[in-house]
Amino acid sequence: MKFLEVRFRQPDWMLHPMQEFIRHGDVVVYEELRAWNLLPDEEIEYELFYVEVTDRDRYRAAVDDVASILEYDITPIDDNSLYAYARQQTRKEDLLFREAFATLELVVVPPIVYDDEAAMTMTIVGDGENLQTLLDGVPDEIACDVLEIGEYDSRYGTVATALTDRQREAIAAATDVGYYDVPRTGSVADVADVLGCAPSTASNHLQKAEATVIRRLANGRQDLR
Repeated sequence: MKFLEVRFRQPDWMLHPMQEFIRHGDVVVYEELRAWNLLPDEEIEYELFYVEVTDRDRYRAAVDDVASILEYDITPIDDNSLYAYARQQTRKEDLLFREAFATLELVVVPPIVYDDEAAMTMTIVGDGENLQTLLDGVPDEIACDVLEIGEYDSRYGTVATALTDRQREAIAAATDVGYYDVPRTGSVADVADVLGCAPSTASNHLQKAEATVIRRLANGRQDLR
């Protein structure tokens, strides 16, 4: 069983309004689509996002303006991060993108990560033939960058692959500011400044990353490399 890590960048005309908000605004710092449920017969979908923002009120106002979102709920985590649940109508532009996945025996492994250009990075699992068919079927309007492909085994991957992109950024920032120096010369606040988030959010990223690494080492599953 193969996995494909790939980045899709859609043109402006294909973007969901909230993706436009990411690409052309300065509110969303980081976003993950954690879970979703599509109801194709009803053209309705349910989605759960984790989002880091500079202004929660502006984010909420942007959601209010999206006609396809029928219902939503925003649950704050701290001043700069939140969970967003949405029930919305499926857009024709989204169907165009999803046609590449139609009839293929593939699984998208959450989360789907949106960068500051609203491009989507995702891990897709299946056999090599189906993965190649997916890549061949991506519409020409969508830029597609293959980041990695290989045998899928999430248990025995490197430490780096066990961490999210944001957790790796946090670890790198912490190293740069001296957070891991002995004696320590940098603080969580310094890490937060580099990441552009609240100290509590930076601390959360570091704690989750550290817990993942320690569990791997304690279980004897991972050689550092």
